Amino acid sequence: MVRAVGKHDSRNSMKMKRRKAQAKKKARLKRRSKERKVPVGQAKKAPARRAPKAAPVAAPAPPSESP
Repeated sequence: MVRAVGKHDSRNSMKMKRRKAQAKKKARLKRRSKERKVPVGQAKKAPARRAPKAAPVAAPAPPSESP
């Protein structure tokens, strides 16, 4: 007889729910930590920085004509 184990276990007691939730949490954390790790030989890229914006230059006002 083969027993249902882990995700294939369909028991619904509170104890089983807690155990399954804990297993899912650990798996999720492990996956996330693996995604965040950068391989040793690979340096982390610095984000590209934009050039500072130039101050807006006001267009010179047209000369006022005096009569």
